[in-house]
Amino acid sequence: MPNPATVDEYIAGFPPEVAERLRRIRAIIVEAVTAESGSQPEEKIRYGIAAVMLGGRYALHFAGWKKHIGLYPVPSLPEPLEAEIAPYRVEKDSVVFPHAQEVPYELIGRVAREIASQRVAAND
Repeated sequence: MPNPATVDEYIAGFPPEVAERLRRIRAIIVEAVTAESGSQPEEKIRYGIAAVMLGGRYALHFAGWKKHIGLYPVPSLPEPLEAEIAPYRVEKDSVVFPHAQEVPYELIGRVAREIASQRVAAND
């Protein structure tokens, strides 16, 4: 895939079913950041993947891959949210959602909101 200049171009570079999952995840993250920060976040490409920004810094990155969609970085979360996301963790700060499984959009929304809340609190 050539280097996309925008998040829209990035998502458009995937097969339709993956692009639709990415669009939904993007909307969920943007809604969470907007709800926690009170303003529409900037979106951009960082490190070749999509990022939703918060206060000039990243809130969350999301990426499509051959076998999964990933969210980065996902810090340790308060319980019981951490226990719910734990099956998707592949590294300390990465979670993946395999294409072969249903995407837990509601869980992604709660995780995104918690991360946005943590980022807002850190900036205060």
